[in-house]
Amino acid sequence: MRIISKKVIREFWEKYPDSEQALKTWYRESSRASWNNPNQVKRDFGRASFLGKNRVVFKICGNKYRLIVEMEYKRKWIFVRFVGTHSHYDKIDALKV
Repeated sequence: MRIISKKVIREFWEKYPDSEQALKTWYRESSRASWNNPNQVKRDFGRASFLGKNRVVFKICGNKYRLIVEMEYKRKWIFVRFVGTHSHYDKIDALKV
């Protein structure tokens, strides 16, 4: 999968260094994947949550942080929509970020 944008993820781990290894692992595994549907994502990331509009929420660092992406399965793209702390996540609308 092609991930757009790694810059957002990198900026987050620069601000929250304890998230760096978990985000790098997510990035590496996701960029190597070739998912065609949510079931394949769930197979690889069992704790992922699926929302409308092809949004997927990944729990990072034991749910201390949240990563929201939009999946384009046909094009093999992942758009990073949000990376934040759990408390920041609670204040946003995951379908609108």
